[in-house]
Amino acid sequence: MVNETITQGLKPYLIGEKIRALRLKKSMGLVELGKHTGLSAALLSKIERGKLIPTLPTLLRIAMVFSVGLEFFFDNNRNRHLVEVIRKGERKRFPERPGSDASSYWFESLDFKASERKLNSFYAEFVLVAADKLKPHQHPGIEVLFVIEGTLGLKIGGEDYELGAGDAIYFDSSMPHYYSRINPEGECRALVVTAG
Repeated sequence: MVNETITQGLKPYLIGEKIRALRLKKSMGLVELGKHTGLSAALLSKIERGKLIPTLPTLLRIAMVFSVGLEFFFDNNRNRHLVEVIRKGERKRFPERPGSDASSYWFESLDFKASERKLNSFYAEFVLVAADKLKPHQHPGIEVLFVIEGTLGLKIGGEDYELGAGDAIYFDSSMPHYYSRINPEGECRALVVTAG
């Protein structure tokens, strides 16, 4: 009787369907998901078909594979639009390279509360750094940068670019790149969006 009550109580959340949708979105088979989670394909199949209710540790293993929080599975409004407000005072400020004196910028995540991000957005403040201290970095995907204030130099795959306030650039961020503040006076700030 207790199990029946629990099953009925969890039914509206469609946990199995949500797991299946996440798996198919990643073009992942049950066997592959099993390798990532340490769970058998048969067990995962039962969960997806609603024949078995996963324990919280099991659900957490699955959630971690798809980079979603547990709350994703307990939202029973499937058509809810994802909305997260990040107040200015809630943002944390981080240097480009923690523990280094040569960080060319400081950044704050603008979307850290959103559990299902399809992109990452940052507010960045650039500082003057000696040219020999600038170190290129790269990451999969694409990047869009919009300069809010100041003049910013970018080196992308060996090419130099200079952007002023109001200018934007889109580029393949798997190419080595770095930023360098050009104007010595005032601020140099930008909005940076990465995806991929």
